[in-house]
Formats: sequence, C-alpha cells, structure tokens
Amino acid sequence: MPAVRNAPPITPITPQHLADLRLRAASRLGGIVGAQGEPVSASGALAVLHDLAASPETAADALALLHELQVHQVEVDLQAEALSESRAELETALQRQIDRYDALPVGCFTVDRALVVHDLNRTGATMLGVGRDEAIGQALDAYLTPECQRAVRQGLTHTAEGKAVALPTLHLIAKEGVQHLVQAHIAAEPAAAGQQFLLVLSRAGDAVAGGRVR
Repeated sequence: MPAVRNAPPITPITPQHLADLRLRAASRLGGIVGAQGEPVSASGALAVLHDLAASPETAADALALLHELQVHQVEVDLQAEALSESRAELETALQRQIDRYDALPVGCFTVDRALVVHDLNRTGATMLGVGRDEAIGQALDAYLTPECQRAVRQGLTHTAEGKAVALPTLHLIAKEGVQHLVQAHIAAEPAAAGQQFLLVLSRAGDAVAGGRVR
C-alpha cells in the first residue's frame, strides 16, 4: 500500500469507543447480527477488521479492535479452563460419594411402591446374595417372607403419607436360601416426588437356616 501523505491525526481511543468496538466484535464473532440485521460469521468479522486496517483513518480502530478481540479470547480461554477444573472437581466429589455409598455397612435400596429395585449399594447386593446388575429391576418380594412383604409395603404407604414408620424385624432371604434378621428404615427419595423410597437394611442378628441360628 502506498504511503498516504497528510493523513489526518489519529484521535485517541476512548474507553467508550473501546467498549463499542468490543461489543461490535463480540456480536459479530458470535454470529448474532451484522450491520443489516443479518447473521455475521467470524470470517465476516475478520473481513471487517481487515477493511478497518486498510484505511489510515480507521487503522487505530483496527488495532484497538484486534487488541480487544485478543483480550476477549484470553477471557474465554480462562473461563473454559475454570469450567474444566470445576467439572473435574465435581466428578471427583461425585466418585467419592459413590465410593462412600458402596462402602456403607448397611444395605441401601432405592425402590418404588411395588418394591422394584432401581438402585442399591454393594452391601445391599451382598445381603441379597446377587450381583448389583442382577438385583436392579427385580422386586424385593423374592427376598422377603409374605408377612415381611406386607410390613414393608405398609411402611412405604405410611412414608408417602408423611406418617411415622415403625417396621418389625424382617426376615431377608438371600438367593442361596440363608435368612438374615434385618432392621428396616424407610425414607422418601427427595428427587422422586413420592414415587420412590430409600430402604435401608441393617443386620439385626446372625444368619439362620431352616429357622435355626447357624
């Protein structure tokens, strides 16, 4: 480009001018709207920057805009880095809570009104004598005597109605046929709107077989 003689003096860029340039750049690079109200791509915004740089009258605007775009990119990169770190921290905290849930010395079951198991911890699966995947989707009816089934169902109904629940000692029948005496506690699952419940089973005595303590 040939040198331009007697170019007008460059007016200092005011903070308001910088803010306006930055707003225009962010709008255009974000593909929001252009001068005619139509979406503008990033390549279109860069073309505008090139046009500004090609004229001595707007060269200062081009430099200011380029600087602001670079600052904006750094800010976006820092935000992305912060979000990535936050996600990693949340995933670590979630895994820690899962590990604690599995390591609890009591069996934790998420069940619905039909006593179908939707989730359980490792201790619960061990108490049933099955793998976790095998237990999910099964009803606990197969692991309780008929009397205990009625007691648990009544407890679920009372919990859903907001009433106090007092369950008797239950006979839990593991897959291999060994019975365990367990204490049961029921609470509503907060995120399930009364459709699911947290059933906690803790051992109340030694394993029994055929009605006799082993």
